[in-house]
Amino acid sequence: MQLYTTREIEQLQQHEDLYSLIKIMEWVKNFLGRPHPNLGRPGVVCPFVPYSLKSNSIRLAVIHTENLYPEQLEEVVGRYRDIFLEIDNNEQELAINKAFLLILPDIHIDDASKVVDSIQQKLKPLFVESGLMIGEFHKRNESPGLHNPNFRPLRSPIPLLAIRFMVEADLPFLVSPADPRLRIRYLEAYLQRFGHNFTDATKFKNAQQALALAKEQLKKENLVSSCI
Repeated sequence: MQLYTTREIEQLQQHEDLYSLIKIMEWVKNFLGRPHPNLGRPGVVCPFVPYSLKSNSIRLAVIHTENLYPEQLEEVVGRYRDIFLEIDNNEQELAINKAFLLILPDIHIDDASKVVDSIQQKLKPLFVESGLMIGEFHKRNESPGLHNPNFRPLRSPIPLLAIRFMVEADLPFLVSPADPRLRIRYLEAYLQRFGHNFTDATKFKNAQQALALAKEQLKKENLVSSCI
């Protein structure tokens, strides 16, 4: 379970996974870390990337999945979650910019939507309740950008899963599930993580309202079920 910072990758001379590591490192720098004309807002695609690169806070790992069952891959990704939480950060600012990119080069492009997305969806509740976010990236990802529905910010040259700490701006990703039970889990974890430390009062209010609506929806669904 070897992790490499971008600076360490730049120093690698020979490595069986060098191509994958360099390919994703270049994508981080040249796509995530730069503005894009279709982004729909000023700034770079991922606002945290420039400082993450500067502070050497991004770590990359390659996971070979050829001989792994889905359950085994889930276990491996779960271990990286534990490692992520165990790594000490002396400064909160550095912690916010820390990220793991778990590269999955053995997954064929035609299988990425099924394999990568399903792993992300299954593990997301565990990650969110740990104060983390896990994102799925691959060439067939159809998730739209927040500021331009025609932009696809989660497309990467090689399939990967990204791990980072939850931030206040993640609220839109936590209110999207149709299942109110899942929304309740996500929103309660979100509110618990930030507590009374919200820097944006609007997000705090929106999260509370979304949680109340999810609970009301669940209550109505339970009532309907009991009448059937």
